[in-house]
Amino acid sequence: MLEGTCHCSAVRWTLKTFPETATACNCSVCRRYGALWAYGYFGTDVRTTGQTRTYLRRDSGDICFHFCIICGCVTHYVARRAAEDGRTVAAINIRMSDPSAIGEIPIRHFDGHDSFEELPSDGRTVKDMWF
Repeated sequence: MLEGTCHCSAVRWTLKTFPETATACNCSVCRRYGALWAYGYFGTDVRTTGQTRTYLRRDSGDICFHFCIICGCVTHYVARRAAEDGRTVAAINIRMSDPSAIGEIPIRHFDGHDSFEELPSDGRTVKDMWF
């Protein structure tokens, strides 16, 4: 299990399984947030506590980003619609975790700006992207 919290600790999340990779996306939103995403299903793999405000992507509104109402950290996102199996995809921002717990997780680069495809691996891990 992996845990994370916003800066002020008012919002917390847990991810039931430890992620094999973290996604760095260059879409119009993610590149501004600087988030690194790990995925699961809301309410089963991903659980959150605390009050958040949300932002819907301006282009499609398919993803609802959640922010702490106190410190403003982006903590997670949840798909607005469930999949055919009834589960709802969610992603947690692993930058909200203790660095020592996630430093060795490989980065998966995703081109959300142009091709909407995975980019070649460059061998970097989370600890390589802290700065």
